Amino acid sequence: MTGRYRDILVVDLLGGIGDLIMLLPAVHALARRNPGARLRVLTHDPGAELLHADPAVDTVLTPAHGRPGAEREAVREALAARRPDLVVSTTRYDGIPDLLAASGARCVTDLWRRPPPDEPVGTRYLRILREEGLLGAADVGARPRVALAPPALTAGEQMVTALVGSAGVARPDGTTRPAGAPVVLVTDAGMAVKRWPAQSWRRLAAALRRRGRPVLSVGPGPVSPAVSPLPVMDLPTLAGCFTAVARRGGVVVGPDTGPVRLAAAAGAATVALFGPTWARRYGVGAVDLQGLPECGHRMPTAITEQPCWWQGDCPLSPDGPACMADLRPERVHAAVAGLLGRHRVQPC
Repeated sequence: MTGRYRDILVVDLLGGIGDLIMLLPAVHALARRNPGARLRVLTHDPGAELLHADPAVDTVLTPAHGRPGAEREAVREALAARRPDLVVSTTRYDGIPDLLAASGARCVTDLWRRPPPDEPVGTRYLRILREEGLLGAADVGARPRVALAPPALTAGEQMVTALVGSAGVARPDGTTRPAGAPVVLVTDAGMAVKRWPAQSWRRLAAALRRRGRPVLSVGPGPVSPAVSPLPVMDLPTLAGCFTAVARRGGVVVGPDTGPVRLAAAAGAATVALFGPTWARRYGVGAVDLQGLPECGHRMPTAITEQPCWWQGDCPLSPDGPACMADLRPERVHAAVAGLLGRHRVQPC
């Protein structure tokens, strides 16, 4: 294939960090297939922070405000500022596909068409773009990666060093031996229906600490006194922390949420906890654990139509999502133990 598009606009206004990360392989493949093209990405903050150091992206655009209609207005402004000759979009609401089509550019505005339940979302994007003649066969297997600037890598390394360096394991004689590969717990999910029970996090943390593992956390509230919380930071620095964890052979654990996808895109091994979403469609990386796979209310290709989705009210349990509770801490700990020390990467 030869590059034929000189100005490419990618529109991802779904709102989630994870949504943007799943689209990154398509962004990078379009840049590879069209060398020298000016590639703009219109997306939401804070995910937009992850693109500023990306050599594939010429310009990062975000909606100017949070009022209704902001996304459509941002699309209109992007088209007016410079007419693209190719548009790729994941965004289907507020008449945005029609607005893009009216620009006269070549448009692919439905990356969700007829999705099979067991094909990963990011792979589906790539396969559709290949069917459209925009990518090649070699592009379809690509995984998300984030490009990080040196300051983000340095800051992440320093943060992890400070916490892991103070989390050594005490010997009976009062000395301390160096800590092993760290484990990061991503304890929040943004949506109640995806959250793992607090008692499960505590049991996992206790099991890891008994085995001498330094345990860090990302998310509100301490899991236990033995867990060291990472400070609040921007997304590139958090990705730098995940890269530092990966270099130490560590693992990141959490639900189907943006920071866990960011960890995988930064090179870390992950154990992802899936309940209402289907792991075969939304899987993250190294180990994807599915809770209550037999649930008859789950709709793999129409998750927003599930009765539990918006309010987190589970039809099977009054105590919270039964699918998340089904993921026992012992099972999660075994998956983490199987990855620790075996997966080390260099910085992106």
